[in-house]
Amino acid sequence: MHLYLIRHAQSANNDLYTRTGGSQGRTADPPLTALGHRQAQYLAQHLAEDISDARDPDRLVGQYAARHDRLGYELTHLYCSLMTRSIQTGSYVAKTTGLQLVGWAEIHERGGLHILDEASGEETGVPGPNRAHFRQHYPYLVLPDSIGATGWWDRPIETVAEALERARVVLAQLQQRHGGTEDRVALISHAGFFQSFMRVLLSIADDFTVPQMSVENTWFGVSNAAISRIEFEEDALIIRYLNRVDFLPSELITG
Repeated sequence: MHLYLIRHAQSANNDLYTRTGGSQGRTADPPLTALGHRQAQYLAQHLAEDISDARDPDRLVGQYAARHDRLGYELTHLYCSLMTRSIQTGSYVAKTTGLQLVGWAEIHERGGLHILDEASGEETGVPGPNRAHFRQHYPYLVLPDSIGATGWWDRPIETVAEALERARVVLAQLQQRHGGTEDRVALISHAGFFQSFMRVLLSIADDFTVPQMSVENTWFGVSNAAISRIEFEEDALIIRYLNRVDFLPSELITG
């Protein structure tokens, strides 16, 4: 399995934090900004680019180039979270590549859908959209059977420990769905999920600890619309590259 972890394009909350350095005024499920839509378009065009006619006749050179997707991505599966910014980003990719966009609730941002309760000063969970909402606004999105008439989140804010456990579940599900294959799988997800997933992936113990790496003092840099590639082989895990944004114009790089 070739796994591509892709962060959604810039959201309204991302822009808010960039401008103010804080979260006052954030929304639970922000859409993409105008700049974010442009990032998503560049991302989609890059992922769909067909450069098969540029394959190097030298087999070894071509093999090395392919490791960096210089010969095209040739994605086979496309997943997104059920958060608006992820669906919107994934929609561009699906339209441009022709892939089916499949919703995967468990790859949502760390914390889930939540807002600040101004009265109590606490973060509280909110229900989020239901199946009817998704059907109305994203009729092409393939939804999991678990999404029904109530909001897909509708629970308290998720803790860091719960996010780590969720990432471990997603990793196991990825192996069940695509392990042992040559599938080229893209997850349109979030920065917080990326942190949890990478920590679980690199963990050597059930308590998610590795030497000199902890939830408190480690952060994997991941920009909006960035691509990271991880390969799962029978006896090896290869992290080919992280946080790739070279396909974006400099003025569109954020995060």
